[in-house]
Amino acid sequence: MPVDSKRTRIAILLPLSGSNAALGKSMLRAAELALFDLAGPNFALLPFDTKGTPTGAAEAAAAAYDSDVALILGPLLSTSVSAIAEGARARNIRVVAFSTDRNVAGRGKYPMGFLPRTQVERVIAFARNQGLMRFAILAPQDAYGYTVVEALKQAVEKREGVVTRVAFYDTASAMDTEKLSAIVRDLADYDLRKEALEQHRAELELMSDEISKLELEGLEGQDTLGDVDFDAILLPEGGDRLKGIAPLLSYYDIDPKRVRFLGTGQWDDSTIGTEPALLNGWYATSEPREWERFVRRYKERFGASPLRLASLAYDATALAAVLVGTGATLDDFSLTVRGGFAGVDGVFRFHGDGLVERGLAVLAVGRRGPRVVSPAPTNFSGS
Repeated sequence: MPVDSKRTRIAILLPLSGSNAALGKSMLRAAELALFDLAGPNFALLPFDTKGTPTGAAEAAAAAYDSDVALILGPLLSTSVSAIAEGARARNIRVVAFSTDRNVAGRGKYPMGFLPRTQVERVIAFARNQGLMRFAILAPQDAYGYTVVEALKQAVEKREGVVTRVAFYDTASAMDTEKLSAIVRDLADYDLRKEALEQHRAELELMSDEISKLELEGLEGQDTLGDVDFDAILLPEGGDRLKGIAPLLSYYDIDPKRVRFLGTGQWDDSTIGTEPALLNGWYATSEPREWERFVRRYKERFGASPLRLASLAYDATALAAVLVGTGATLDDFSLTVRGGFAGVDGVFRFHGDGLVERGLAVLAVGRRGPRVVSPAPTNFSGS
């Protein structure tokens, strides 16, 4: 269908077929909702199917160039972003991608996914403000895990705290209870603390005074003596893996009543409150109120619930519609406006290096769902 040449054409590259087709279609619907909300008559959104592959993304981008687009929204995966980067740069077209990989940022590419570093920064800042000083991390042994560990070290050092323990587990065997137990046991110094308890009990049993007898009675039911050497532990995991790891920590006497469990955006799952060890744990994510409002409107229009990443497509399309509506040129200057933008996932803005800064809230896990313990900012200070 031909597009009026007077309209500004914006491409959106999504996996509308292939293994991620369900997500791609949910994101396209969200983009259509943003069109309905914010787009003027001079705005045209053109969807292209990446098929969920780098080759498909390159072909979709080529079709977008033939349609004379002024901006590209998407694609979803970092490999697909890399596949279209050179062609977009040669045509001086900016790319607002949905990737969470900071390595694809810069030179006209703006990934707007939730970066692990931003989430870690926010939850650690809150934890330090609550007086927690010593931090540990149990992370998957993969690129994501290494990224989160580095982010933790930088965030803690910046706030004059200390990282006392770093442990990794093989993602391929994360559900292997025996292997994971050995890692958690070592992380908790369980054997040393158990031995310390046995020695102390033996010493008390040799005493005949009432104070020693009372202390010995007080040790009934304990498995270890002394605390672990951290006040909080970061668990950058989600879903069934997280629910398998958390009770193991409690089993080896990392007591969630004495050690605060912390998470990333992967904790943004309404079911994690079913795991008792995770109750009252803190994690950083977008403020839930706007997301809930978005879900209601999406369901009213399409009769189904959106997948979680659909909000990225809504916010990207809304950003483009606002810029086009104000007559702004779709260049680096407009995309990096200091005041940023407000969307379903809160306020966000891009920096000159292509990285996104987000205003996140800190939530606490509850039995009936999360509760906000530190609200997200509504604007960027100084802007």
